[in-house]
Amino acid sequence: MSNQNQYFPQSLPHPGETLEEKLQEMGMGPKEFAIRTGKPEKTIIAVMKGDSAITPDMAVQFESVTRIPAHFWIINQRHYDEYIAREKRHEILKQSAQWARLFPLSELIKKGWIPESANMEEKTMHLLKFFGMSSPAAWENYYFNRELKVAFSISLKQIREPYAISAWLRKGEIQAAKLTANTYSEKRFKEALPEIKELMSIQPEGFFNELQNICLKVGVKVVCTPDLPKTSITGSTRWLNKIPLIQLGEKLIQNDDFCASFFHQAGHILLHGKKDIFLEKIEYPDKTMDKELEASTFARKWTLPYEGDKETALLASEPIPKGYDV
Repeated sequence: MSNQNQYFPQSLPHPGETLEEKLQEMGMGPKEFAIRTGKPEKTIIAVMKGDSAITPDMAVQFESVTRIPAHFWIINQRHYDEYIAREKRHEILKQSAQWARLFPLSELIKKGWIPESANMEEKTMHLLKFFGMSSPAAWENYYFNRELKVAFSISLKQIREPYAISAWLRKGEIQAAKLTANTYSEKRFKEALPEIKELMSIQPEGFFNELQNICLKVGVKVVCTPDLPKTSITGSTRWLNKIPLIQLGEKLIQNDDFCASFFHQAGHILLHGKKDIFLEKIEYPDKTMDKELEASTFARKWTLPYEGDKETALLASEPIPKGYDV
């Protein structure tokens, strides 16, 4: 639900202030009130000073003595707690502006990935929402520190343009979330590759949508993501919720590298583990060159002409025939 039309007050008193006013009206001090409610006097004083919250249990006890309904105390405490939380959030956003400036914000806004904003605080808020993160620290734990390896097993910390590349990868996840794929089948994906190669060789109008549909039927998601300035990444392969995702750069569709890149990513899916993440044209510490070579060899089998037993040569599990110059 959007917060766009919701009203958030600039300030909100702690319900302890209301309690203090009510006790004055009743001519009752905190010690007597504590005895009547069965609560420690220091707790009542802490509530009146705004240093302690009114719990539902306390609200019920307060109702008996003040004759103010328990839900009044509970609701006002909840509103106050939300107000304090938003004040803390406001401070986090102010302190996060420098982090947000590390991203190509103008380009993200231009592409419609985040909304146009009036100030830096709003831009930071929208950027965090784009990533589904609560703070820059959470972003760093995910993309730099690999604290959720089951979802993101590599670190972007030591690569060039890590902030822009993380945005590109995140956009691919958002695109993939809008697609519905069948359960992944390795057998059916292999069987679909000749049809995909034929489609790419012809490249009719709207061929990417057709490619996407073929892959969805066999349980593979394929998305095409607009490129970001200063990033050299052209493709990525990773598994999201047990579904393989091939993410390709938008410019690839317009040149001959698209076919090679697709089959390179397909090679990673068929040859390598579900826990790996692969970034094409990017150097990163976790990159396994043996696996990259295997994926490239797989792609060459599908993209270079071979006169002979094509069916055997194109099988992912088969080596390139001797004498076949790659």
